Amino acid sequence: MNQYMIDIHLPESFSDEFIALIPSQRMVINEMMVQGVITNYALSLDRKKLWVIMNAENEADAEISLCKFPLISYMRYTIHELMFHNSAQVVIPRFSLN
Repeated sequence: MNQYMIDIHLPESFSDEFIALIPSQRMVINEMMVQGVITNYALSLDRKKLWVIMNAENEADAEISLCKFPLISYMRYTIHELMFHNSAQVVIPRFSLN
């Protein structure tokens, strides 16, 4: 399994149709995160860029997954294969019965 970073440019302004698709987009992203397809998803403060880290067999499979995004028709994107992607894991303290 390879990792890809997808660099996504969003439109300058959001239409009503775009805004109406945001809840569906969030549902698809959350589902893909649970499945392990997407490991990271970030939106810039100005809401012009998205970055997605995705697991896929190859670039074509990454693009197939990306095309499941409800907002895909509003996005311009570039797919970059990664050598590696390190991230700090949030550590949850172990629960003690004592």
